Order: sequence, then C-alpha cells, then structure tokens
Amino acid sequence: MAEGSIGHADGIATGGLSARQGRRQAPRTTDSRHDHPVAPNLLERNFTADRPDQVWLADVSHIPTDEGWLYLAAIKDMATREILGWSMAGHLRAELCLDALVMALQRHGPPPRGLVHHSDRGVQYASEPYRAVLGRHGITQSMSRRGNCLDNAPMESLFAALKVEHVHHTRYRTRDEARAALFDYLEVFYNRQRLHSGLGYRTPAEARAEMSEARMRMAA
Repeated sequence: MAEGSIGHADGIATGGLSARQGRRQAPRTTDSRHDHPVAPNLLERNFTADRPDQVWLADVSHIPTDEGWLYLAAIKDMATREILGWSMAGHLRAELCLDALVMALQRHGPPPRGLVHHSDRGVQYASEPYRAVLGRHGITQSMSRRGNCLDNAPMESLFAALKVEHVHHTRYRTRDEARAALFDYLEVFYNRQRLHSGLGYRTPAEARAEMSEARMRMAA
C-alpha cells in the first residue's frame, strides 16, 4: 500500500543496489499485553485530514543491520504526509517513541486545539511518560484495535515504501550506517523530493507550505 511517487514505481529501488541480506526472523515491535490504559479508536480507518496538525500518526518499524536490529519510530502528519519526528535506537523502550514525539513538538511548536495522535496499543504509546506528554500539550490519544495493522494503514504504507525503495536493496554493516541512510531517506527524499499521488503529486514539504499559506489567507 505504498503511496505513489513519480519516477519511483512501487517495488523498484532508486539506485545504489547492493547484496541482499539473508532472511532473519522479524522482531515483534508491538507489545499490547500490558496494564496501561488503552485509548479508543477515534479514527476508525478514516484517514483524512484537510489541514496540517489535525491528525498525527505514530508507529515503529525495524531495520536489519549486521550489528542487529535498528528500530525506527516515526510521527507522520495525515494531511501533508510529512514525517514530523523520528527516532532510531537499538531497543524498543518507551523513550524511542517518546523521542520521536518530542522532535515533532519541538519542530512544529505548540499543537493546535483538537490534534489527534493515533498509534497502535503498544506499551510504548500507552506508557505513563508518553501519555503525560500528550496530555501536557492537549493532544487527544487514539489507538488501533488489537492486532489490526489496517487501523494504522498510512504508517504501514510509509514503512513499506521505505523498505521497498531503499532498505531491501541495501546492506547496513552498522547501526550508525543505517541511521545516516534513513535520515537521508526521511528528511531529504521522503519529505522534500518524493511526489505523492495523494497530494496531487506534490512533496510533503510543498503540501505543508501551500496548506499553511491557504489557512493564513483565509484568516486574514
């Protein structure tokens, strides 16, 4: 379900191919067997937003390296498809996801009233420190149903695009090597160069700029 892009058909890498890595058992990044509060599913698969900072989506994926797994947590804006915050680490502790959320908040300032944060039921997102940051900024939390990846399909699409277009064709010898490559993909390519069919073949950065400008004109 990767989003469309011009010049990079889904399933085709963008150059710099190297030997594929051998298959290894994928880790489970979502542990919903916990006693923390679980938020209701407010989106119900209605993945639409007409302005930035209306709905933020969050999820975690795993990247293989010769040193072991590197975990990537990301925050995505539903309206612009922009990756607002991200964090990478060799562990799945709550601070991995919290660091991505803090980055999104620092980069985009105080969120507007009514912002919804949607994720799975993983212990990282249900933890008290994560919920405390959301509450402190007036962000409403929403969670998918147990074991249902389609309840957060746009994040599945993001990670599928990342792996099809880049990760599956690259061997990372170290976690640091993977971090540098993923930074380039997310910040340079995905946010500023990748054209999305759902955005009228604009980049996320272009979509945010145009949507923000339109809101300013309406408010003037």
